[in-house]
Amino acid sequence: MVMSIADAIHLYQRLTEQQIPVWVTGGWGIDALLGEQTRHHEDLDVLVRADDVGSIRALLEGQHYKLKHLWEENRWITDSAGNRIATAFVLHDPSGRELDVHALYLDEEGNGIPAWNVEENVRLTHRELGAEGHIGGQAVRCLSASFQMRWHTGYQLPEKQVQDLKQLHQRLHEPYPPEHAHLGQ
Repeated sequence: MVMSIADAIHLYQRLTEQQIPVWVTGGWGIDALLGEQTRHHEDLDVLVRADDVGSIRALLEGQHYKLKHLWEENRWITDSAGNRIATAFVLHDPSGRELDVHALYLDEEGNGIPAWNVEENVRLTHRELGAEGHIGGQAVRCLSASFQMRWHTGYQLPEKQVQDLKQLHQRLHEPYPPEHAHLGQ
């Protein structure tokens, strides 16, 4: 199934209307930074605070979303209410719409610490979490272009992600990480 602009906006609004901070990442996050849809998307990728995962699950289960997949990097944690929660998973509804969720913690300065990857000392600065883009005219909070470039390293990129990085480089003048410098040649 393709995640339409209307579907992406609807999911984003449903979460933010419940006062759940959401950062759009992945393909929609890159398109939000570019201000237009450049390709089809299968899902909406988001980062959320670990303490909001239970609220998201409850809200979306009311809309018939179910757990589809736990990512290999998933780590089970205990939230502030004492519930055991996943940190990296995909939810889907009967129509095939998918929400890819990764949880993070925010430190006292507003920097993000990936809940699924705390041992590797990865940090998203408050500036990297502070970008804004647009999906179909709707303002959305997303990850910065520099972090999107850095996020797409350490694995073999599928062609659609190669094109995403080229778009960030060409249109927003974001430098490639050393691993992908060959894309600029």
